[in-house]
Amino acid sequence: MLVAAFFMVIVDSQIVMLAMPAIESELGFAPGGVQWVMSAYLLSFGGLLMFGGRTADLLGGRRMFLYGTALFGVASVLCGLAWTDEVLITARVVQGVAAAVMTPTAMAVLMHTFAEGPERNKALGIWTGIGAFGATAALLIGGPITDGLGWEWIFYINVPVVAAVLLFGPRLLKQTPVQEGRRRFDPAGAVTITAAVALLVYAVSEAPLVGWGSGQTIGMLIASAVLFAVFTAIESRSQAPLVPLGIFRSPTVVGGNILMLIVAMAVYGGALITSLYAQQVLGYSAVKFGLSTAVYAVMSIIGANVSARLVARTGYKPIAITGMALLSGGLLLLTQIDPNGGYWSDLFFGLVIFGTGIGSTNVAASIASLTGAKPEESGLVSGINNAVFQIGAALGIALASSVAFAHTTGTTPEALNNGFQAGFLTTAVFALTGLVTALLLLLRRGDRPSAVTAGGEAAESADTEPVRAPVVH
Repeated sequence: MLVAAFFMVIVDSQIVMLAMPAIESELGFAPGGVQWVMSAYLLSFGGLLMFGGRTADLLGGRRMFLYGTALFGVASVLCGLAWTDEVLITARVVQGVAAAVMTPTAMAVLMHTFAEGPERNKALGIWTGIGAFGATAALLIGGPITDGLGWEWIFYINVPVVAAVLLFGPRLLKQTPVQEGRRRFDPAGAVTITAAVALLVYAVSEAPLVGWGSGQTIGMLIASAVLFAVFTAIESRSQAPLVPLGIFRSPTVVGGNILMLIVAMAVYGGALITSLYAQQVLGYSAVKFGLSTAVYAVMSIIGANVSARLVARTGYKPIAITGMALLSGGLLLLTQIDPNGGYWSDLFFGLVIFGTGIGSTNVAASIASLTGAKPEESGLVSGINNAVFQIGAALGIALASSVAFAHTTGTTPEALNNGFQAGFLTTAVFALTGLVTALLLLLRRGDRPSAVTAGGEAAESADTEPVRAPVVH
């Protein structure tokens, strides 16, 4: 139930890309306006993730997961029925809100269902693999559905999944612990962090179009930074903060989320440049591109599941180092693309290594950032983890596309290829930065390598702060 819902959320964040021309034509979007079909979803999704995660801790993970799923189903039907561009964008905002509730609450239920150790690691491996497969599945099915049934059906296909989750979820899913005492939602904190994240994601998403030095980009980044500062001040004084700042005293939470940010930048930036190279230089159709990139989704699933089993023996840090090395190697190999190249000579081997690294790094970063979370904070921690991933994805796409555009001097395959080589090199730099981060985590003073507890999880050394984050009330 949990992975089915997560699969649906990931598919809906990607599948719209292939239906945009048909949507733009039928609903009469103004020039450039159709991008909001995707941006509206991503902004509401990314901006509300922490608030959505907190609802699991205050109202119960299973309950809020089912409420979020029901809302997602309603919004999907409204998207399919949309008769104007405004209706579709509004429905996509509601769909993003639902996804922001579903994703962290599903993770909270997963964390409560599986205790720390091998079983949870295995479950996280499956979760990560499904996410990678969902992104590729969107590319595989989006084109045929749009061409065969109409763009409305990219939304209607959610309905049977939602129905199955709502039918079987109450029987199969466990309820998560609910915070005792008076429940407060910290509306001031929720508004400021949502606005800060939304402004940041929007600024970096639009930067390739309006320019990194434009007044819009700089102004939004400054406004986002101010809102983050205001949010920190609010949380430090709140009696019931949305995000207890003490949670960031945990080195695993901080290190894992830094790693997750860098992983998302490398993965999404690399995926974007791969798509552009395959379609604009090699001339692939959307369907052929989806089929050609299935290899890295398969390798991601394999990498995630193998890593989830190995992490019980070695701890997450060696897995993080190995995964970042694979991610870096695959992206460096992809910098060798040629304007007269082909799938087997230019993409296949790089994507195999890249995909394996995706699975390994996601498992390591997820386990690091979630390890030690108290049951009553599981929704919040998973919300932070997912919000960091969304911010990293937006940054990776924006920076990689900006560099590629800056190094493209024309529209010939050779000129485009030069830009895409620069884009791949940029994402490789992200991955190498992640490798350095993983090495620093391993060599952090006070750590001893690979001490494994009876539960199978890598233990922190005796002279390291405990991995459980203290609660601030």
